[in-house]
Amino acid sequence: MGDRLVNETDTPFQTYDDAVAWINGLVAFGIRPGMERIQRLMEMLGHPERRLKFIHVAGTNGKGSTCAFITKVLLQGGFSVGTYTSPYITKFTNRFQFNGEDIPEETLRTLANRLQPLVAEITESGLGSPTMFEVSTALAILYYAEEAYPDVVVWETGLGGRLDVTNIVHPILSVITNIGMDHTDVLGETIQEIAAEKAGIIKPGVPVVSTVTQPEAIEILKEAVQRNRTSLYLVHEQFGYERLRGDESGQTFRFNGPFRDMDLDISMQGDHQCANAALAMMSLEVLRQYMAFIVDDAELQAGFKDTFWAGRLEQVQSAPRIVVDGAHNPEGAESLAASLPKIYTYRKLNLMMGMLANKHHEAYLQHILPIVDTLILTEPDFRKRMDAKALGDIVEQIKEKYAKPTLQIIIEPNWQHALEVLKSRTEEEDLGVVSGTLYLIADVRSNLLGLSDSEKGW
Repeated sequence: MGDRLVNETDTPFQTYDDAVAWINGLVAFGIRPGMERIQRLMEMLGHPERRLKFIHVAGTNGKGSTCAFITKVLLQGGFSVGTYTSPYITKFTNRFQFNGEDIPEETLRTLANRLQPLVAEITESGLGSPTMFEVSTALAILYYAEEAYPDVVVWETGLGGRLDVTNIVHPILSVITNIGMDHTDVLGETIQEIAAEKAGIIKPGVPVVSTVTQPEAIEILKEAVQRNRTSLYLVHEQFGYERLRGDESGQTFRFNGPFRDMDLDISMQGDHQCANAALAMMSLEVLRQYMAFIVDDAELQAGFKDTFWAGRLEQVQSAPRIVVDGAHNPEGAESLAASLPKIYTYRKLNLMMGMLANKHHEAYLQHILPIVDTLILTEPDFRKRMDAKALGDIVEQIKEKYAKPTLQIIIEPNWQHALEVLKSRTEEEDLGVVSGTLYLIADVRSNLLGLSDSEKGW
């Protein structure tokens, strides 16, 4: 790559922080579905995406955990793996990983310097400025294609599928976790519309693995699979799983697949993680059977057990016990409400939550309120935050129907003060939970674990 480097004084970004500030500055251009700008960028770079093998992962919830399981098992099996995920929870470089390590800051700066003049050219061409996510995606492709050379890239969609910029790639496998009501402002108001967007990652001849369960969504998936003349491995049809047991340290489930059955231990908590792990296992089985990605059984089992994904039913403090979970939509809330009483024993459940302003919060609250004793409403430190009082108004409207009659509601917009309230109210036999947008989870997690300020973001 050395011959392409220009004189240091000509480079726009002298430091890593400059480069990240530039990429994050593109957030003003928002989420603009469409592929023209990323296609133009790839053309200008000589199509580096064509030199890589991708496992493309879409879905409403569980994408990050599924990516984590697949990555860990393949690494355990001796493969080199790139992992591109969003949003990140502690640092901007988290989203570009190679063999479990973040992209080096200096590499990110160098690649940003290559991209900046191309982005300026596209902006002036009439296509408009590439967005923050488009530039991040281009940077990831450059990193994997020209610096890291992984055997495979685990590639998470940003939003939807069909018009998501990650859809620029032609993968070796497409994975769809589930479909729920999230980002309806961009993806559509019905399960069918959202399913059609997610099914947009299905490509001719590329096998599809999915844990989608709604009949109307399955119908759309099957139509897309047929249209693309490929094969579908669907939960409850071609493969299945059954949770056998679990406690505070983890859980065990049985995987039943078309090629073999196996019991797997995972440390990740919640029934939904059994679904994500089964989805990852079926994906790995397809890779093994048809693409020679062979992982020894002992290494496969170790990979599943060692998988960890920050901010997903993660106990970050033991005195008082505090669990953080990035459930931020109705499906996430349903999983959280079902999982907590199964995993933990507690007298009172104290829940602190903060949300962004663009979500279906009423449905979220309907799932979570029945198990909560004290509800602390706060606001994430983020530009699109939902006003804590407005969230309180929604709770007031529905609490009679869904909440315990003894529910206590506390409104504290400052999340640091809210966290102190949660800690002081959570006694030894109680459980404190922080839930909602990952922007809040990132800050609370950094605070409780004594990490430096998180650079959370999308």
